[in-house]
Amino acid sequence: MALVTASSADKLPPKRPDTFENNFEEPPPVVITPCDPWPPPYYLEDGLRKVTPYHFTYNTYCKERWRGREILDIFASEFRDRPAEYYEKAILEGRVVLNGKPIPSTTTIVKNGDIISHTLHRHEPPVSARSIGIVHEDDDLIVIDKPAGLPVHPAGRYNFNSIIEVIRADRGLGFNPLPCNRLDRLTSGIMFIGKHRQAAEDMSAQIRERTVKKEYITRVVGEFPEGEIVCEQPILQVSPKLGLNRVRANGKDAKTVFKRMAYYPPPDGIKEVEHAENADYDHLAWKRKRGYSIVRCFPITGRTHQLRVHLQFLGHPISNDPIYANQRVWGPNLGKGQSEAEDDEDIMTRLARMGKEDIAEAVAYHDEMVDEYNKRKAEKMTGQTCDICDTPLYSDPGTHELGIYLHARRYRCETGKWDYETGLPDWALPPPGMEGPTVPVAESDPLAVDLKKLGLEDGLEAPQAESPNLVESRTVASAAA
Repeated sequence: MALVTASSADKLPPKRPDTFENNFEEPPPVVITPCDPWPPPYYLEDGLRKVTPYHFTYNTYCKERWRGREILDIFASEFRDRPAEYYEKAILEGRVVLNGKPIPSTTTIVKNGDIISHTLHRHEPPVSARSIGIVHEDDDLIVIDKPAGLPVHPAGRYNFNSIIEVIRADRGLGFNPLPCNRLDRLTSGIMFIGKHRQAAEDMSAQIRERTVKKEYITRVVGEFPEGEIVCEQPILQVSPKLGLNRVRANGKDAKTVFKRMAYYPPPDGIKEVEHAENADYDHLAWKRKRGYSIVRCFPITGRTHQLRVHLQFLGHPISNDPIYANQRVWGPNLGKGQSEAEDDEDIMTRLARMGKEDIAEAVAYHDEMVDEYNKRKAEKMTGQTCDICDTPLYSDPGTHELGIYLHARRYRCETGKWDYETGLPDWALPPPGMEGPTVPVAESDPLAVDLKKLGLEDGLEAPQAESPNLVESRTVASAAA
């Protein structure tokens, strides 16, 4: 497949001898996608939204951390989608080009301002076929209930299977959805989509300025403590390639308040893993013995994976989190209280195996207790390759891999101008035979966390006299360090 270049009406003026302009070169042509199918080649199968494979060209300017590095080193270290051997072959065969021109060697150095283009036969992972819910819509905004497992923006292996492209496909090619906030791919819940740029900028500014109060609902391993649990541990991105973030003293400031909504102890008499055809990972014996808690989360800051990392640090990771609640990666204590870098390499090595040699479980588990039914259904390499591009093919993900137990339940303007919320997700409702809350909370204001009392508002000093619950909560967070 040949690459094509965009025509340009804007050219630099002709070079004149003996002038300063003679030192400049005309910018390189921009490589554009030779095949961008419309309408998107969606089809629904077995409860999944799938995309027929198609050709696509990625274009990206050289990032700062790529400057002065070899082209193959950049691809091999930054992108997990394909092995290094694939990228080496793609460079040598001309499927990866630099500034629109073939690359002479895999050791070619990338410089500031370079445009890297990669044309490939794109295989998108399937996502849930669940529709995007509309919470509110007016002339400026669409407030949606994002399904779990669907990324917001096209990125990595996902393009048409993203919030932006699904909405565009539903409303027409000319519609330009503008996300105002972002949720992790595996997270569900409230998102704001601007219908025009000014509306998107106004809402984004409110969120950045922390004038919006947020509440998330999650389901975590074990009996979460009562009271207002404050975690103020800084968070550092350890591996962009693996999406791994951890508590580190040199990380960015991060603050979260947690409050337990319900605890469901394990049923009596559960001693063994159940192996029914409709079994799911909730039947793992070790987890059933610990029970689980439904927890309300109030993020004061907005760091990547903040809630997931803070809950892991406190010893109560999200029950089916594929990164932070996996015993094969973190060991029996699931990373509780860990804040040192000494085991980073081991953690990244084990995490990188998930979905390659090992099953890409979205769950914590003991090796000998993996439910065989779900193990067969989990997404992993099948050993087969695409007839067109030799890309290794994956099996379909199981339902347990399409999201995690984390839901953005409510966003509210602190001045009272607007307030949007959803109900509780199914996984947050009481299990059969047990009593518990079926509505978000019994309090008059679900977001009534007194930040001033907790000393967490910007510019406020810590309170002189703290409540017993707060003292106990901060002790929990610091003792784990």
